[in-house]
Amino acid sequence: MQELKSRQIILASQSPRRRELLAQMGLQFEIHPACGEEIITSTIPWQVVEELSMRKAEEIYRKDREDRPAESILVIGADTIVVLNGRILGKPQSQAEACEMLRSLQGQKHQVYTGVTLIWNEQEDGVGCVKKQHTFHEETEVEFYPMTEQEIEEYVATGDCMDKAGAYGIQTQSGVYIRGICGDYNNVVGLPIARLYLELRKIFARR
Repeated sequence: MQELKSRQIILASQSPRRRELLAQMGLQFEIHPACGEEIITSTIPWQVVEELSMRKAEEIYRKDREDRPAESILVIGADTIVVLNGRILGKPQSQAEACEMLRSLQGQKHQVYTGVTLIWNEQEDGVGCVKKQHTFHEETEVEFYPMTEQEIEEYVATGDCMDKAGAYGIQTQSGVYIRGICGDYNNVVGLPIARLYLELRKIFARR
């Protein structure tokens, strides 16, 4: 994927976890967090994460194409949600809400969805610079061991859960309560880099 080396890759997220995962792919990139409000217009989980990832990528694409050669940009937007019995769990707005989320998850299986959107430009003969977009999602099933009320309260008190969908981070302290997963571990962390690599290879491998 030689062309990727000439692209100015932009991650439209302030998540340190996504930053670390993208760095694992060996890519050089900048971080320009999207600031738009996360408004959900669907109740179908995969549609929700795809729509939110598209909004984030589009926001940064519009801003950055004004400041650099349009054909050099590749914007990556991503969003993650937790779903329990059809109920979408985003980031908790308070410690009380975080405790409520963890109570509902403990001892249960749930799904984690991450949507990813790629926006870039290509030169096409007779047309010029053309905007391209590709969106996909990944799903992973996660099962929690039962947690005591004290364990829930102590974990929430650390503050680790407040910036995470479903009020937990599988890669941090709450990982000790994970009984098992089915699917991509990194998808639960926030970015399915194996799937992302495959999608990038499909797009750029022959260029």
